[in-house]
Amino acid sequence: MKLAIGADHGGFALKKIIIGFAAGMGHEMIDCGAYRLEPGDDYPDFAGAVARAVQSGQAERGILICGSGVGAGVAANKFEGIRAAVCHDVFSARQGVEDDDMNVLCLGERIIGAGAAMEAVRAFLGTGFSGAERHLRRLNKVRAMEKEFFKQ
Repeated sequence: MKLAIGADHGGFALKKIIIGFAAGMGHEMIDCGAYRLEPGDDYPDFAGAVARAVQSGQAERGILICGSGVGAGVAANKFEGIRAAVCHDVFSARQGVEDDDMNVLCLGERIIGAGAAMEAVRAFLGTGFSGAERHLRRLNKVRAMEKEFFKQ
């Protein structure tokens, strides 16, 4: 799978670990920055880069890392077609994809350790959308909201 990954200063160290981990699983990584530790950088810049990569089809899914995961997720969800969520456990990472077709996993380096983060990433990448009628019905309602609120 082709993955876009990005992190601000708050997720910079964990991003390096996750890149190695996911690449080791055979995934192709698109590094959307930060490329060096910059204490004054801003998570929306990297969230936008990852969201655009997923939105355009350049990447199938994305991973965002900041201090808590929350800011990056809030920013990514401003993009049409992006379904980003903070998941700091295996259940949420798996269920987010199976039930909600989540396409961007958000992690907080200050919240989750590297081992738990790798397991959440494994669950996120190893799961597909179930397509079950009730989940598809709900996803279509989310898509309808996007059409209404992303009008230009």
